[in-house]
Amino acid sequence: MSEDTQRISKVIARTGLASRREAESIVESGRVKVNGSVVHHPGHPVAESDRITVDDLPLPAPPRHVYYLLNKPRGYITGRNDPEERKTVFELIGGIKERVEPVGRLDMDTEGVLLLTNDGDLAHRLTHPSMHVPKRYMVKVWRAPDEKTLNRIRNGIRLEDGRTAPCKARVVETTDKGNAWVEVTVTEGKNRLIRRIFEAVNHPVSKLRRESFATIAVRNCERGKLRPLTGEEVRRLQEIAAGGDPRSAGQKSRYKKGFARPKPKNDKGTRKRRTLNKRRQ
Repeated sequence: MSEDTQRISKVIARTGLASRREAESIVESGRVKVNGSVVHHPGHPVAESDRITVDDLPLPAPPRHVYYLLNKPRGYITGRNDPEERKTVFELIGGIKERVEPVGRLDMDTEGVLLLTNDGDLAHRLTHPSMHVPKRYMVKVWRAPDEKTLNRIRNGIRLEDGRTAPCKARVVETTDKGNAWVEVTVTEGKNRLIRRIFEAVNHPVSKLRRESFATIAVRNCERGKLRPLTGEEVRRLQEIAAGGDPRSAGQKSRYKKGFARPKPKNDKGTRKRRTLNKRRQ
């Protein structure tokens, strides 16, 4: 595939007509034509000049990109269609006109930060394992883990699908009953990762809340509510998705053009000027 072409399923998904997985199914079912010929492979390369139709109708123009944070409550799944007819997060976002999809997943019993967008490229990069995007959780576990157990978690433990990557973990608070709240920051997205980690070290999870995803925090958003991301937050995500260090993402955008940056306290030029002034006095 050349630089001037893209996968047909990706092009369809970008219009908001379907998610990327749904777009692949649409192509495989023979509903898509390129320049009048039916294609069946989701990876079929297409150029900007190609005429693409779905069910003999031309593709709609791509919508503007939108970015939201949902403070997901417990009891909701992140899938769009559920054969068990459980409640989904899409019941909470009825006011959004654009078709958005979750960036990653949260299981039904986990609450907290869930990003939603129609920017498929950004979502794909933020969830790709190679990007190591940080996700911070507050975890209530049975019995407070000791430092030896925390070090096992920090260094990575072996699960049935492989060894976990190194992460951060610290006890934040202990309860009257001897249980504990633990803050954990991971950079991978394995299924039910946090719950499986603590089960493996005999500290099962009773409550789990994602506090931030790619440094975007849940603060200023009540449980079950939705808010659009700020421009600064979107720029931060874009920097991280482009491979930037999450610890410094967004810092360049904090200073508007025409305004001087604050000088660091140990600025050598400042110390030299102070020395010269003292000598002149």
